[in-house]
Amino acid sequence: MLNMKLCASLATLAVMAAAPCAFASDKLIDHASLEVGGGAKVQMVRFGVQKDWSQRWFQSNGTHISGYWDASIAQWRGNAYQNVDGQHQNITNIGFTPVFRFQADDLTGWYGEAGIGLNLLSKRYDNDSNYLSTAFQFGDHIGTGYVFANGWDVGMKIQHFSNGGYKKPNSGVNFLVLKASRTF
Repeated sequence: MLNMKLCASLATLAVMAAAPCAFASDKLIDHASLEVGGGAKVQMVRFGVQKDWSQRWFQSNGTHISGYWDASIAQWRGNAYQNVDGQHQNITNIGFTPVFRFQADDLTGWYGEAGIGLNLLSKRYDNDSNYLSTAFQFGDHIGTGYVFANGWDVGMKIQHFSNGGYKKPNSGVNFLVLKASRTF
């Protein structure tokens, strides 16, 4: 419980410290997102802030590859703690992920993206016969979405968390995630 409160407090302080910088001419943050997702007997809600890389690679035919940094804090709720239906496990997750995105040059319309990042869980996941033996996890995703001309971005992704097999057991956790993001 103390770890979860400490993680949440540190993340809140980081967001509060970064918020004034988001509106300066050299923005530290240029997007904010809210995501909800679910998997096998687990739900997740996540708040994130992003910073565009402002780089364009392989520019051709009105498209390019670019990317952004994503820093997030999430809350997971398992509904079968220690494989007992109805028993709950709440976990706070802090993550940092570089994300590559294939998109149009005008930054609107359809896109595809993929990323792999580092995540720290407030405790080890033990839900519905899935067990993560470490609090440190890699989080990777692949997704698609649409950016409207007014700056709103809606998307969907499949996300997987695991420790990469460096400690067993490592059954992994999968989520289907819906995202709404806004450029400012």
